[in-house]
Amino acid sequence: MDANLVASVRRFNRTVTQRVGALDDEYMARGRPLGQARLLWEIGPEGAEIAALRGRLGLDSGYLSRLLRSLEADGLVTIGPADGDGRVREARLTATGSEEWAVLDERSDDLARSILAPLSDGQRDRLTAAMHEVERLLLASMVVVEVVPPGDPRARACLRAYVREIARRFDDGFDPALSTSAGDEEFTPPAGAFLLATLASEPVGCGGLKLHRDGPAEIKRLWVADTVRGMGVGRRILAELERCAAGHGYGAVRLDTNRNLHEAIRLYRSAGYREIPRYNTERYAHHWFEKTL
Repeated sequence: MDANLVASVRRFNRTVTQRVGALDDEYMARGRPLGQARLLWEIGPEGAEIAALRGRLGLDSGYLSRLLRSLEADGLVTIGPADGDGRVREARLTATGSEEWAVLDERSDDLARSILAPLSDGQRDRLTAAMHEVERLLLASMVVVEVVPPGDPRARACLRAYVREIARRFDDGFDPALSTSAGDEEFTPPAGAFLLATLASEPVGCGGLKLHRDGPAEIKRLWVADTVRGMGVGRRILAELERCAAGHGYGAVRLDTNRNLHEAIRLYRSAGYREIPRYNTERYAHHWFEKTL
């Protein structure tokens, strides 16, 4: 990787941590470090499940437990079973914690205003637009793509979302029973593979690969959630599926798609796929593509 790019990221990190006060022992002069303040904010007035906090903040269990114990010792939070499910633990703010949360909320607004105040209107627009772009790119860098069993509950959630979306977008709806087969056994090694994309432990995309014995590998069920569209997640999943096929010795990969999936068609063409004649009996397809690996 280009050393200048790495240096730019490090320089940006130093500037941001200094400007937002991350280096201070007492974040926003509240007597606690940034980690505790951030966790208190994330728990919020509604409370939060411990597992959800760990996923959203990307913290390991040990460190999260230490932060929670510190907040609990200060009388700011309580830890206990979630309502209606004793197996799930959650954190809730005490009355003192709620007061502290409100102060942090107000001081966070003050900090944001202090950053914007010295700038002209045009500079404020440029800064906030740049921050939005940086936020999206950082989120994109946090997406994890991994191979999972197609029966994984997160994979199931993605597949259900996939079916709901294309049923809404296809001219004649979508019935999986009328589509070409895409069963679990076809996405399970050695017959194939299934990839899952997650952001903060939440499923945001998927894609399946069928390793045919008598022809090119085939991509099926490629889907990305609206929340991460435009972040390159679909392209990453597609590239990983291609690498998987190449790793199994395949020289080409194929896929089909519906004419209403305009963004998918643009993705395939920009990724080097060429349109080919129909190669299957998929009733919902209008375009067929192939790429040499």
